[in-house]
Amino acid sequence: MSTITAPMLPVGGSYTPGLLPTPEPSPQPADNRFISSRRKHTALAILSAFTAMLLFAGLAFHGYVAWIIAHPYVAPLTSNPMLAKGLNYTDVSFPSRSGKTTVHGWYIPASESGGPKPGRAIETAGTNPAQQTAATAALAANPSKRTVVFSHGYGANREETWVPMYELAGLLHRLQYNVLMFDYGYASTEDRSPATGGLEESKQLLAAVDYASSQGAEELIVWGFSMGAGTALQAALQTDQIDAMILDSLFLPSPESLFSNVRQHLDLPRYPSLPLIEWMLPFWTGTTFNNIPSKQVLETAYSIPTFIMHGTEDAKAPVETAKHIASGQFNPLSREWIVDGGKHELLFQSHPKEYIQRAALFLSQVDAARKSDI
Repeated sequence: MSTITAPMLPVGGSYTPGLLPTPEPSPQPADNRFISSRRKHTALAILSAFTAMLLFAGLAFHGYVAWIIAHPYVAPLTSNPMLAKGLNYTDVSFPSRSGKTTVHGWYIPASESGGPKPGRAIETAGTNPAQQTAATAALAANPSKRTVVFSHGYGANREETWVPMYELAGLLHRLQYNVLMFDYGYASTEDRSPATGGLEESKQLLAAVDYASSQGAEELIVWGFSMGAGTALQAALQTDQIDAMILDSLFLPSPESLFSNVRQHLDLPRYPSLPLIEWMLPFWTGTTFNNIPSKQVLETAYSIPTFIMHGTEDAKAPVETAKHIASGQFNPLSREWIVDGGKHELLFQSHPKEYIQRAALFLSQVDAARKSDI
């Protein structure tokens, strides 16, 4: 009879591998794994969307800043030469030298009795045709051959009341100068165009010079303010029709000067704000800073007399730029006036008597030199 022996169990609770089956892990429901994966993908999608939204908002914001730079707010005209100073004037308009824009302004003849001669510009006077013909004939009898063209600053129009422009127009009128005041395209209410850092504006200024010449100007001075002064320097690179320049608080557009002025209104970091604004400006202006001849202006010794006036506390246009340009001028009549404590475009207001005396002396010397050359 055979004996069946029962298997021996481990003694003392010990475990012998292979004797008992290895326990399997509890299976995780498939639904739980799907829910966990979906949550991860949702969180990643939300994070990506949020990041994209921040990037888009940043781009949109800097695009808006660039648009504002190209289309600055300019207050409408509030007066005119007759209302402000009792000066007869004529509304004039003419095409820019580029042919892309139209310029609108006021022509103030040196003689109280007249208006401009017929020219290629579109003209409208506040008199009937018979009166305008008589006025033109009176002026033609003894017309002034000297004209000053005002070149206003960025963010302003032809009035630029804080300078104040009407006071200067009245002064020049008493000195027997014709005066041409006009709006750059970014300040125009009739034919608005974007600001281009002086590229198109210099063509508009040259058109104003052409118009003044068409009215008989033989001595032509451009009196510029802020970016209008920088634009005058750009225009003088392109013509020999300008006989002298007065440059008040001159501003040359560059990435550095642009960012410095933006920072006065918005506390933006230099990076990435400046590169983004530079990149987006051409979308609104059609040009880049590389096309603006700022370096050429800084290195040019102009052959004509140039009077540069600038304040040491100018927060918008560095006084060092004005000093650098002034130091490079070699015409014997060129000069500079650095006003201690002077602020941007407020030199007339802070030193009215000296401002007028210095400007009048410069003009008289330019006139005397021209007559001696005739």
